[in-house]
Amino acid sequence: MQVATKTLNVALVGPAGTGKTTLFESLAFVAGAIPRRGSATQGFVMGDPSAEAKARSTTTEATCAHFSHGDVEITLLDTPGSVELAQEARNLLPGIDLAIIVLEPVAERVIAAAPIMHGLDALEIPHLVFFNKMDRSEQPYRDLLDALRRVSARPIVPHHYAIGRGETLVGYVDLLTEQAYAYHKGEPSTPMPLPEDYREREQQAHAELLETLADFDDDLLEAILEDKEPPTEQVLLDLQKTLGADQVVPVFIGVAEHDMGVRRLLEALEREAPRADISQARVGIEAEGSPVIQVLKTYHQAHSGKLSLVRVWRGPVKDGVSLGGNRVGGVFQLMGSEQRPVGEAVTGAIVALGRLENAHTGDTLSTGDDVPALPRPELLKPMFALAIRTKNRNDDVKLSGALAKLTEEDPSLVVEQDAELRQTLLWGQGDVHVRLGIERLAQKYKLEVDASPPETPYRETIKKAGNAHGRHKKQSGGHGQFGDVKIEIRPLPRGEGFVFDNRIVGGSVPKQYIPAVEAGAREFMAKGPLGFPVVDVGVTLVDGQFHSVDSSEMAFKTAAALALKEGLPQCGAVLLEPIVDVTVSVPSEHTSKVLQLASQKRGQILGFDAKAHWPGWDEVKLQLPQGEMSDLVIGLRSLTQGVGFFEWAPNRLEVVPDRLVDEVVAHKGAA
Repeated sequence: MQVATKTLNVALVGPAGTGKTTLFESLAFVAGAIPRRGSATQGFVMGDPSAEAKARSTTTEATCAHFSHGDVEITLLDTPGSVELAQEARNLLPGIDLAIIVLEPVAERVIAAAPIMHGLDALEIPHLVFFNKMDRSEQPYRDLLDALRRVSARPIVPHHYAIGRGETLVGYVDLLTEQAYAYHKGEPSTPMPLPEDYREREQQAHAELLETLADFDDDLLEAILEDKEPPTEQVLLDLQKTLGADQVVPVFIGVAEHDMGVRRLLEALEREAPRADISQARVGIEAEGSPVIQVLKTYHQAHSGKLSLVRVWRGPVKDGVSLGGNRVGGVFQLMGSEQRPVGEAVTGAIVALGRLENAHTGDTLSTGDDVPALPRPELLKPMFALAIRTKNRNDDVKLSGALAKLTEEDPSLVVEQDAELRQTLLWGQGDVHVRLGIERLAQKYKLEVDASPPETPYRETIKKAGNAHGRHKKQSGGHGQFGDVKIEIRPLPRGEGFVFDNRIVGGSVPKQYIPAVEAGAREFMAKGPLGFPVVDVGVTLVDGQFHSVDSSEMAFKTAAALALKEGLPQCGAVLLEPIVDVTVSVPSEHTSKVLQLASQKRGQILGFDAKAHWPGWDEVKLQLPQGEMSDLVIGLRSLTQGVGFFEWAPNRLEVVPDRLVDEVVAHKGAA
């Protein structure tokens, strides 16, 4: 087995607007992998090249880079920051060795890192934090660290302590060596004397660093208790061990736009980050055995076909080898949009494999029968949908194939075929996410679609009982048609659906025609007086007449429909709407806003409590009309700095308020 013990796979994750792609390019530039560093204003060298990303000036899917630093081979993955595209990062996490959470130095916005940190903790993936754009921060550095501690389930260990802030930022103190450094735009930092007014803060931060690490090292604890300064090498070793075991979260600072702090971050990746063999042990992969890979992302490309980004958990993997019944059609390193053919991929590598036609994101494949059970990315529950239809009806056949590829590339997009309302729903994490999928249909698959809010599956029922008579009589040449029924109609308890009873005595309706009466009633229930399916109604056949020659199943079926057409309007039609259970997760400071939002949407608040294992978050239980759900995620995110989310499930039907009935019925008639 070939093992690349000095291979390191790193993902840049974090909220939108924190400068992840700028850091991505700065790291590659400082390492010598690209000739210049791009920027958001001047255009990126390797950033997401898709048309959708360029139109939005933001990353919409993961971008990959390979480079060396010292004796370490690094694969760096840049991920979208939009909360609506969070699944893209989630899909990659099971295959990485380390995550760098990139944040803005604004204490109030640190809460946006909570969902990311929770996902990393759940998978026990080592991670560190890089506070970017420190030249724009006007907040004390300690406030940033305190904000980070409030959202992290792991102890925070600052590597750096900022000297100055905002426009007066001059450098940092390396708390490991206690040496101060001065920043220089585009150049390496240089040693500088520690300003006297920072000495006490530095000493306190250094002591906190040692005390935190001592919780995991008895020798270090003994040295601290004896008031001895431990050797730097010992502290560095403790950082390596605790970071690799996902026990602490180191914190770095810098300004990626000017390459400030980036070299120190690269040094930390080289010296402290866990290697491929550590991650291999973490997921329980034995060192010896058949090659094993895990699919992290799927691409469908116009010219080269299907491409799968994979983590090689046990290698080597060569072109032409069979993985899970799929013959590999090429092994490539990805450098931005460039594909570089390589002979083989060793253990620990992240590469792209061609033609894994039957493999999907999250799948684990092997050349043998011993396929290990590796953690799969958890799929986010969809929260927003649009109904789509092709602008050219001749494209309907092509649409299903394009949607299959679209959802394979992005598993958090879900397609639902609603036969009742005759609509195709494209579900996702929000309006931006779903419309991005629609843009990809147009860009990649040349399919133009119209989009509109989804229809709500309203129902109707009745308030009181009634009687009705239906007679179908038609005479023409030959046999005629005759069916006559008398029925009783009654309301049923909510959730009972449709119940048919027969109380015919004396053969006034022959037995062979009674199933036709029930069938006619059921068919009529598909559209009641208000225009919606009828539920929770009981129909009892009590009497009727027949003709020995002209009666037939069709005649009695028609007679039943005529009876209900006469009888249902007399029973007091009532419009029903679906009510859903909703569980909203939000930072605690925004809970009151969520309660107000629920009230505005005719919601019933069931209560709220602290969200388990999410420091500083609440979980709010609600019940909302489904018709009010279409833009819930938009309103929720506007109130919660973009981080609130929810899960929902159907509950029951309830009567629509009288003031809304005419509006709903008019919309149905206009549709």
